[in-house]
Amino acid sequence: MSGFSCDANFCPRCGTLLSLPDHMDVIRCPHPHCSYEMSAKVLDGVEEYTCKTYDTSRPKEVDKSDELEGPLIDRKCLNCGHNGMVYHTMQTRSADEGQTVYYGCPKCKFQETENS
Repeated sequence: MSGFSCDANFCPRCGTLLSLPDHMDVIRCPHPHCSYEMSAKVLDGVEEYTCKTYDTSRPKEVDKSDELEGPLIDRKCLNCGHNGMVYHTMQTRSADEGQTVYYGCPKCKFQETENS
């Protein structure tokens, strides 16, 4: 009796990915604590299709309007030397990587980015 319903590529008892048999007529679950096995003949004539959709959109550009908004921090502008820049953050890379910090000088409107 199976614990849950799943795709034919997975063990219905423990969920481990099943490998197709090389020269045997039995498919065995490779998990060391599972004894599930089934006849490979069950899969005769079974066709499986997958479809993958990728998000190809680019990250949105930072709005470079005249008014720079955000918290003011103690950071020196590399362009004009003004002490104090506003910043905001955005997750532009994958979730397991740091966020991107955008700094803007309220005096000369110079902007820089930092990948943290």
